[in-house]
Amino acid sequence: MKILAIDTSTEACSAALSVDDEVISRFEIAPRKHTELILPMIDSLMKEAALLPTQLDGLAFTRGPGAFTGVRVATGIIQGIAFAADLPVAPISSLAALAQGQFREQGTNHVISAIDARMKEIYWGFYQQQAGLMKACQPEGVCPADQIPIPTNNDEWLGAGTGWASYGELLNNRLAGKVHTSNSYAYPHSVDVITLAKPMFKSGELVSADQISPVYLRDNVVS
Repeated sequence: MKILAIDTSTEACSAALSVDDEVISRFEIAPRKHTELILPMIDSLMKEAALLPTQLDGLAFTRGPGAFTGVRVATGIIQGIAFAADLPVAPISSLAALAQGQFREQGTNHVISAIDARMKEIYWGFYQQQAGLMKACQPEGVCPADQIPIPTNNDEWLGAGTGWASYGELLNNRLAGKVHTSNSYAYPHSVDVITLAKPMFKSGELVSADQISPVYLRDNVVS
């Protein structure tokens, strides 16, 4: 299976290419430079693998939530490639990709993802590991950090994402006794987008180019 994935939903910019069981990737922390970086990243990966877009089985991308401009950039690029090469697409939550990265790096089974949404709010999601994949425990949301829902189970949670860098004190006070540690400099990565996308390709849970749309979680958006 050959899948190209991209993420531009936060300050990080990344692209990854999976060819069977091998994955190559590019990743850079580069706020407001996504439009300059993402296409060269894609081109570099495709040249390294000696592939054309028409030789791919499909595409994957982080549909949001995240920075409005970044989410829109990824949506537009993936839609363009999908139309041109007639490829199916797996839209992946940026919060889920963030949680998947913590499982990949640390083996963490319970993650509270939080991305700084500006306007004194966070995008948040609760994820639990099931068969190697981070699954949402409830619908994702956006709210002030001191209003995030409190987990009802007794599991120890890891906090991840820029929301913890910006509002760590508020989140830790709100979730006291639930969160044992946090990784405030964690970002979504396209490698994890591919991991989450592969089961969707196998089950056929994909969308066509004209069905691609970003997810902002709120009406008022800022870049």
